[in-house]
Amino acid sequence: MHAHRTTRWESSDHRDYGRTFADLRSSGADITGEARLADVIAPRHARILDAGSGMGRIGAALQDRGHDVVGVDLDPALLEQSRESYPHLPVVEARLDELTPEILEAEGHPTTYDVIVCVGNVMILLAPDTEPQVLGRLRALLAPEGRMLVGFHLQAKPRSSRTYPAQDFIADVQAAGLRVEARFASYDLLPSSEEADYAVFLLRAL
Repeated sequence: MHAHRTTRWESSDHRDYGRTFADLRSSGADITGEARLADVIAPRHARILDAGSGMGRIGAALQDRGHDVVGVDLDPALLEQSRESYPHLPVVEARLDELTPEILEAEGHPTTYDVIVCVGNVMILLAPDTEPQVLGRLRALLAPEGRMLVGFHLQAKPRSSRTYPAQDFIADVQAAGLRVEARFASYDLLPSSEEADYAVFLLRAL
């Protein structure tokens, strides 16, 4: 059995992450902007995979909109928080660079999805050099007309993450058998610009 490659998430201290979003949720703050965009691009009653689902905020918001959602994350503490905060949201403990249809099927979940959501800086907190592999794993789970929603900071935020220039991401997308359908600077579809420090991509399989 091969050794896991340590992710940037695992190699740093993120104890405040779950607490921060719990506090924001309790205060009534808007923490579901990504879900609203995912809902727009999804067919009604879609199968949606939340890749790097964390404490469940996006997956639960999409479930509330009538979608069949499954969350996947590698952090047991965040998955426990997700189960406590959103008990009706099914979640699977798995690494994105090792995620297969068989893992999801074994848990009783679909093996193809209309929309795959990978937001909240998941892409810049992966294990080094696994970005194309993760994109390929997710592509293998897309339905024939499926789309992916991916968003992350282009500059390292938080500090434990990597700087991931848009052109490098686009090269990895193409290497994984995907193409960029659209790019924006935010989840409310502000246009992309050279000054933008955040990128939102809609992807499809080639």
